[in-house]
Amino acid sequence: MAIRCLIVDDLDAVIFQYLDRVGISYDYQPEWSKEKCIQELPQYEGLIIRSKFKVDKNIIESCPKLKFIARAGAGVDNIDKEFLTKKGIALFHASEGNKVAVGEQTVGVILALLNNIVKSNNEVKSNLWLREENRGYELASMTVGIIGYGNMGRETAQRLSAFGCKIIAYDKYRHNYASKHAEQVSLEQLQSEADIISLHIPLDEYSKGWANKDFFNSIQKPFWLVNTARGEIVVLKDLVEALKNGKVRGAALDVLENEKLPTFTEEQKEIFNALRENTQVILTPHIAGWTFESYRKISEVLGEKIANWYNK
Repeated sequence: MAIRCLIVDDLDAVIFQYLDRVGISYDYQPEWSKEKCIQELPQYEGLIIRSKFKVDKNIIESCPKLKFIARAGAGVDNIDKEFLTKKGIALFHASEGNKVAVGEQTVGVILALLNNIVKSNNEVKSNLWLREENRGYELASMTVGIIGYGNMGRETAQRLSAFGCKIIAYDKYRHNYASKHAEQVSLEQLQSEADIISLHIPLDEYSKGWANKDFFNSIQKPFWLVNTARGEIVVLKDLVEALKNGKVRGAALDVLENEKLPTFTEEQKEIFNALRENTQVILTPHIAGWTFESYRKISEVLGEKIANWYNK
């Protein structure tokens, strides 16, 4: 079958090799506006996208030729998965492509939190030499709870295992997922034992706003929180309160509920300022899976999945 694919976001050129190999033609148009992409999409059988726009039911309905959508990233929360399934349209994503990057960043920010690396760096640069005030904790003495044990969670556990810490994992959607790096536990056991909690779950109707006041209060020990998943999983207003009352000892957030800083509401500005001014909070701009290596790997993973689907 003849397939034409529209690529609307910037990708590594290696993906073209996979498409060429199986005879899928493509238009590479990362400079097109969202409106232009949506206007032209109905003439294509395939779409490769990162985050340029949400592929909702209306857009899918307007594209009768559409046979597949490929997301250049791990999550597919910007795509109406249920409606795609109903229409028989294939959906691919590339969580395998940036799992190493996410795992490494997670370990990095955990070490930074436990050892006050960012805080003490800023202090020394401000001519403050506060050694005792920045005494840290050894990761080896901690129990790390990983919530979500897919590609990202497993890769994180593998890297954490080198530090000698206890690693426990909970995944609502998996069965028999224990590995040599992590013990499978119930959510209740994780909430009872964890000193550090790292989130690696997709954004969906269940997880949106899941890490809220009730969640924080369910954790038995004061703990450190890491979120490299999706910003809307954590209710930042409740996190600010948990930081104030000591329930959360510190947090590393690579994602926010709203990542378009100029569009903040007054309430969002207030919450963001509270996080920004807290020396026990590390903020990064959604870069956990964003390395030079993952940029290429994502295109390789997507290209292989599309080629295998086409050759069936």
